[in-house]
Amino acid sequence: MKISKKVLVPLIVVFVVAAAGGGYYLWQQKSAEKGAKEGGKAAQGPTQYTCPMHPFIIKDKPGSCPICGMTLVPIKKAETGQPQEKEMAMLEHVSLSPSQMVMANVATVKVDRAPLSKEINAVGIVQYDQSRQAKVTAWVAGRIDRLYVDTVGAYVSKGRPVAEVYSPDLVSAQQEYLLALKSREQLKNSPIQSISQGGEGLVSSARQRLKLLGVKDHQIASLEKSGQPNIRLSIYTPLSGIVIEKIALVGQYVNVGDPLFNIADLSTVWVEAEVYESDFPFIKIGQKVSIDSQSYPGKTFTGRVSFIYPFLDPKTRTVKVRVEIANPGLRLKPDMFVNATVQIPLGEVLVVPVAAVMDSGKRQVVWQEMKPGMFAPRDVKVGARVGDNVQILSGLMRGDKVAASGGYLIDSEAQLKGGGGGGHAGHEGMEKEEKGSPAPPTGHEGHAPATPKNGSEMDIDDMKM
Repeated sequence: MKISKKVLVPLIVVFVVAAAGGGYYLWQQKSAEKGAKEGGKAAQGPTQYTCPMHPFIIKDKPGSCPICGMTLVPIKKAETGQPQEKEMAMLEHVSLSPSQMVMANVATVKVDRAPLSKEINAVGIVQYDQSRQAKVTAWVAGRIDRLYVDTVGAYVSKGRPVAEVYSPDLVSAQQEYLLALKSREQLKNSPIQSISQGGEGLVSSARQRLKLLGVKDHQIASLEKSGQPNIRLSIYTPLSGIVIEKIALVGQYVNVGDPLFNIADLSTVWVEAEVYESDFPFIKIGQKVSIDSQSYPGKTFTGRVSFIYPFLDPKTRTVKVRVEIANPGLRLKPDMFVNATVQIPLGEVLVVPVAAVMDSGKRQVVWQEMKPGMFAPRDVKVGARVGDNVQILSGLMRGDKVAASGGYLIDSEAQLKGGGGGGHAGHEGMEKEEKGSPAPPTGHEGHAPATPKNGSEMDIDDMKM
């Protein structure tokens, strides 16, 4: 059978095109498979090894840590962007072998209730009791003729005279009172009632004027008895205490209201203690306060909180707390520095060792032991810290076991697993580093810095940063 040239040429063209298309398709399939294999290998990359205790030690092959001798463990990398469900479950806990726990000194403790008492210490200054101070002033204008107290520091008793002032106004007022007394005697027998009562009104007005000038009742009685005006007025102290300021001088002319003395009763003093704002919420009115002074070693004074100032010192970040203290023997002197101590019982509360809590600043985390060697992170809320213990407000229950030491090793292991750890401050920001080479932590609190070894024990190749 003879095929014409016109039919043969189109058949040849169709065959050539089909063969070329099939060859291109097979080449694309092989290239895709090869690329997928190479991509998988590239994504997985070479296995690297690190020390759980010192994550900055990174090696390309198994071995021991040049610092602590622990067996290096492989750095686990995710082959895909999203971990599978099984991997997610594994990230919820960290498992340590018995040898790892021994070498890292991981110890656990039971969460329990214990009586806790917070001690607040503050520095204070002894101050005058402002409710026991008085200023002695001149009641009348005149000249100081006599001082019964002429030195600062002298003790004066309430109701005793401290000065005498000559005053023409006082003499005039006394003469007016004597005249009113005579007028009353003359008018009391008048048959006209308004006139007889007018004499009493004159006496009452004159007596009131004397009192306004500071004349006491016994001085008025003495004036009525003698019938002679006293040219000097005695000025009395309103309370018993120590003269802390003396302004008056003999021969000095004074006006009404001019200060003569300042007197303070030091049988009770104040201590103004500077309490930090973190301790301030624990201070309450009426709390007992112990006061110690370097001037009296071994002697403790006792007072109580009487007032809490309603404002904060922006420079010292402290709140002033006023403590009222009895001062027998006047041992505590104003402006003396003292130390104030307040013991605040918090009752029975849940406590764990301070070392068990890792604080990143944003969250507080403990590692709870779920079963021997298996730990899970738990967010907690902490309260008062007293000594080596800290109060747990929420996040744990009585009887739970937590890692009391070695928590940073567990946190490092969690970082290597990709779980993000428990919130260790030194780990924050690690996710931002370039993938493929874990960034060293900026500060691993609780771990001593690596000490370079001599010779071939350790060199720069041991730490691939």
